[in-house]
Amino acid sequence: MITSELITTSHRTRKALIYIRQSTPHQVLTNQESLRLQYALHQRAVDLGWRVADIEIIDADLGMTGAAAELREGFKEVVAQVTLGQVGIILSSEVTRLSRNCSDWYPLLDICSYRNCLIADRDGIYDPGSANGRLLLGLKGQLSELELHTIRARMTAGLLNKAQRGELALHLPIGLIHSPNEQVVKDPHLEVQNRLGLVFNTFLRVKSASKVLQFFNEHNLHLPRRNRFGDLRWKKPSISAILSILKNPAYAGAFVYGRSRTTRDLRGKATTRRLPMEQWKIIVKDKYPAYINWETFERIQAMLRDNYAAYDRNKSRGVPRPGAVLLHGIMYCGECGHKMVVQYKGGNQYLCNYLRQTHGVPVCQRIPADHIDDQVVQAFFQALSPIELDAYEQTLKAQRETDQKIKQAQELQLKRLRYEADLAQHQYNQVDPDNRLVAAELERRWEAALVALKQAEESLALEQQSTSTPASLPEDLKAAFIAIAQKLPQIWDQEALLPTPHKKALLRALIDKVVIRRTAPDQVQTRIVWQGGATTTLLVPVTVGRLTDLSNFSEMEQLIIDLSYQGKLDDEIAVHLTALGYRSPLNPHKVLPSTVKTIRLQHRIFLKPSQSHPRKIPGQLTVPQLARLLDVTPFWFYDRINNGCIQITKDQQTGLYLFPDTPETLEKLQQFKSGILKNLRFS
Repeated sequence: MITSELITTSHRTRKALIYIRQSTPHQVLTNQESLRLQYALHQRAVDLGWRVADIEIIDADLGMTGAAAELREGFKEVVAQVTLGQVGIILSSEVTRLSRNCSDWYPLLDICSYRNCLIADRDGIYDPGSANGRLLLGLKGQLSELELHTIRARMTAGLLNKAQRGELALHLPIGLIHSPNEQVVKDPHLEVQNRLGLVFNTFLRVKSASKVLQFFNEHNLHLPRRNRFGDLRWKKPSISAILSILKNPAYAGAFVYGRSRTTRDLRGKATTRRLPMEQWKIIVKDKYPAYINWETFERIQAMLRDNYAAYDRNKSRGVPRPGAVLLHGIMYCGECGHKMVVQYKGGNQYLCNYLRQTHGVPVCQRIPADHIDDQVVQAFFQALSPIELDAYEQTLKAQRETDQKIKQAQELQLKRLRYEADLAQHQYNQVDPDNRLVAAELERRWEAALVALKQAEESLALEQQSTSTPASLPEDLKAAFIAIAQKLPQIWDQEALLPTPHKKALLRALIDKVVIRRTAPDQVQTRIVWQGGATTTLLVPVTVGRLTDLSNFSEMEQLIIDLSYQGKLDDEIAVHLTALGYRSPLNPHKVLPSTVKTIRLQHRIFLKPSQSHPRKIPGQLTVPQLARLLDVTPFWFYDRINNGCIQITKDQQTGLYLFPDTPETLEKLQQFKSGILKNLRFS
């Protein structure tokens, strides 16, 4: 038995814990000698005087790093038993097995000191309660933490140095493989190359990953993917699969390292997040064979960021959608600078509710959208007018190219399905008929391959039947296409030729953003920021709810009074005021005769003398007569008749509400007006 002056009878009456750990699963499988040395500590505990029954091996942390204690259940068990006073000594091949983190190491030393527990490694036995023992264990703990940092720094430096040359072995996406001489080449599978190219070409055409998915589903095209064993599989497309292709820089021929960053919280839980392109650590261009060039890849990433759904929070434009408002996603508030959203309830409106959502204050601005859109579209037409494009021929050419790519993709898919069906048949024919377990499975695979082939053939035949050459357009529309910039206003409102999402896409091609600010109740200052930085500022009239909200109402009212006294008719006055630049509340472009009539009658200016005398019926009082007697408006009466507070029926001969011309009627109405009576009934 080995003796030590530090070991007492009190220590031997408690447990001897043997803590065993290796840092990675790979070390557990390959570094067997180290594992044997650690398990051999059992004999050392026996030699130190512990009974076999009192020796416990804790090896729950095999394959776990010692950098943190959060995920190491074995280390937690050691700490728990020491805290309960059940342990007399902890044995480990070296203290680095226990911890490589001083924040975990020193609390263990404190607990061992308090509970009179020894710590032993192959160099000796230490008492954490003594000054010398704590000094030596503290130094070993610090050195183990420094050693971990040194090892990690050395490995990271070598890894980064290799990555700087683009030679670090990374997982290659589908479509790229390693050749026998370790060069990266395109997958020789022609259908894989074709399908990846179709993903990029379709996205550049439709400008949305969801529309790429819709396109692939409409034409029954699958995407190449790899299973967990690295084998090629063809699967139905999904948004995640399409985005993984569009966002991978390897398809642009670039080796990229450091696209993500992993952080750990206080509990040691790791969180990985994607970094924006400008924060990628290493980019080595032209390292792989490219499916697209780097400029196209950057354009695709910009489009994906712009299409992000949470445009209000992330300040992106969002995908052009079918909604009636045309500037959705590029409209900003001129008061607070935040992006405005669209509200369709109660009419098309631009709404700035960012401050309301974040600070609970009232809505910043609420502005009708239709007139803003109209003025911006007119400015767009003026900016586009010098341009001439043969859009009709370009559209037909693009459609023919798309049809050709679809046909090629479907033909390659049919070739692959025929090969898979032939291969399944060959495997089935080669199996021993008596081996029914294998034969049944191969027969099932053959049948599944034949079903997939038949479905693809039927789908292709049906699509070829439904595909026809583009219908010829009327000559006037064809001429508008040939000079699209000059003729665009003619086809702008034809939904069949220009759906709303296409209109929005056209506007965004020239307009970066639009900033609006209400300068008066009936006027909105609209600043158009064009692509490239040039700006155009407009004053756009918008609808208001009241005549008094018009900025020049007083002048217009006085003109109507003067012209009416001169004997001018309402239509003539409306035309004259429109020419002077005035407008009605609900029509921002002209003055309506009804507006003139309303103002004229408010000032009791009548075109016929008879209109100035209210109708008199013997023994009865009309609503206007009672309104003058009670000093209220006729609307006050009609409102209370409609809500049932004043119950009366119309006279069938005159079609008027007639009240008895008696003092009692006026007395009751006075009491009702003052609130003494709540309801009145007249038979």
